[in-house]
Amino acid sequence: MYKLIAIDIDDTLLNSHNQVTEVTKQALKAAQNAGVTVTLATGRMFASAQQIAKQIELNVPIITYQGSLVKTLLDEKILYQRDVPQEASAELLNYVKEHQLHLQLYVNDTLYGIEDNERIKAYSKNSNIPYKIEADFNALITQPNHKMLIIDEPHVLDSHIPILQEKFGHVLHITKSKPNFLEFMHKQGTKGEALKFLAEHFNCQLSETIAIGDAWNDREMIQVAGLGIAMGNAVEPLKELADFITLSNDEDGVAYAINKFIFNK
Repeated sequence: MYKLIAIDIDDTLLNSHNQVTEVTKQALKAAQNAGVTVTLATGRMFASAQQIAKQIELNVPIITYQGSLVKTLLDEKILYQRDVPQEASAELLNYVKEHQLHLQLYVNDTLYGIEDNERIKAYSKNSNIPYKIEADFNALITQPNHKMLIIDEPHVLDSHIPILQEKFGHVLHITKSKPNFLEFMHKQGTKGEALKFLAEHFNCQLSETIAIGDAWNDREMIQVAGLGIAMGNAVEPLKELADFITLSNDEDGVAYAINKFIFNK
């Protein structure tokens, strides 16, 4: 019944130790052997997601940057790309400077920060990706940006969200992937739009797709998939939207969902 499964990485595919367990690896392999296409759908950079994809032996296009970039793993061919509009990038940069917020940019799959601080160091360590410091973001935003990310305390971000939604919501997709990550993409840079694209690419109907995630940035793909699955550790609003709630990421929730809906176990 299902031909395509899109799986979020952090707190979904990965457990609390940032590992893909053997149980989950075996379930993914079994699904692939049964003819199901398994892909990743993440807010991570392509270079970071590629490392995870290799661990689980994928060889298909993957969804990265929240859906702004779909790229093949083998020859790194770009199939779908939606960059942040340049005018909005410039306006957002001015807002960030005015309010002294930490901003990161992603140009040519490279992570950039304005200053070498603990926030970008922690992000770099978690994603296993190096970063570069570029004091002049004005030059960088003239180049194609896959996404822009503000990192701060959750209450600080929450205080800015209504203002930012009003200023940029008509031209940007704004979402949270973690409580302290506020991300800005092209309006069509969502996991839902990317899943639609991949379903067509693989010649299957959306009703034949499964999406699995845990955070609010997974909302769009959970809604458009034939079967939207929230992890047991997912945020409550996502659970309310999902068709099914599986076990948590520390209980092999992805494997449980695959066994239930692909193999009827």
